[in-house]
Amino acid sequence: MKITYHGHSAFRIETGGAVVLVDPFFTGNPAAKASWQEASEGLTHLLLTHGHGDHVGDSLEILKATGATLVSNFEVCSWLNGKGVEKYSPGNHGGRISFDDFDVIFTNAWHSSSDVVAGQPVYLGNPAGFVIEPKKEHGNTLYIAGDTGLSYDMKLISELYHPQIGILPIGDRFTMGGDQAAYACRHFFDFKTVIPCHFASFKGYVDDDASKFLKAMGPDAGKVRVMAAGETVTF
Repeated sequence: MKITYHGHSAFRIETGGAVVLVDPFFTGNPAAKASWQEASEGLTHLLLTHGHGDHVGDSLEILKATGATLVSNFEVCSWLNGKGVEKYSPGNHGGRISFDDFDVIFTNAWHSSSDVVAGQPVYLGNPAGFVIEPKKEHGNTLYIAGDTGLSYDMKLISELYHPQIGILPIGDRFTMGGDQAAYACRHFFDFKTVIPCHFASFKGYVDDDASKFLKAMGPDAGKVRVMAAGETVTF
């Protein structure tokens, strides 16, 4: 499995023959180093955790340009279908969708999900996280928490799916801060590697760095892989 971080909460994941973008926010993302055109080369699937603009990002343009399959909740899929997206595979909490190279399981995330039209919020379903289980690799089950606060549901996710890699938000204000994310890592999960996200992007709204998270991880700080935007890690 190959994971590339594109700042904020945008990731490219390559597993088997699949190329997956998660929450592809490039245009307007102050942390992004690549363009959506570069990041979406060879794309097969696009996963959206929820409908906020800093996660939907360039999804519409990417999906139209690549013909990739959108994976999200029913409301987000229907909303983007109404804007011209033709290939989509909706799911919801607890559900599993099987593709050729991986399965994706929808998990709970404590957050909200909407777009804003003419100054008014438009409901876009329940936010989610994802567990990605590759079919052609061993030991690389990935948990993407999405935007979420700390939840005891995470313990069930760990017990059911045993993810070895975790991608968790640490920026505070709109998601878990470093202390809550560290609590989840140390008490609920047994990650081999933790990749923090949703920080160092919007100054004044999310934490500037991962220092609080690293401090709160204590003796488990060695499991943390703080990735720079544009960096790729192979597992």
